[in-house]
Amino acid sequence: MHFFIGLFQCLSMVPGTSRAAATIIGGVFNGLDKKQATEFSFLLAVPTMMAAGGYDLLKSELVFTNAQITMLGVGFFVAFVSAWIAVKLFLKYVSNHGFTAFGWYRIAWGFCF
Repeated sequence: MHFFIGLFQCLSMVPGTSRAAATIIGGVFNGLDKKQATEFSFLLAVPTMMAAGGYDLLKSELVFTNAQITMLGVGFFVAFVSAWIAVKLFLKYVSNHGFTAFGWYRIAWGFCF
């Protein structure tokens, strides 16, 4: 099942396609309920973003000062906490209202870019 959800994540390589939406749809098609599919989608994002961010840092070949490492750590922490809050709020919204508003939002956003 997880392999097939990963295949749905590959659809997000198409410009304008949401990675979250692709994996959530993949999860629902593979028997997960809305909340489980959404949780799995956001958990699946963690290694993907860590790998992309780590690769970008390695590719840049920058030498960081202690102050820059501290700022990077603070930024990581603030991003983690704000993402956690956003995911919790989104899960609560999806549990009560479904994906309709999220779908329309993604369609509108896709037309903008």
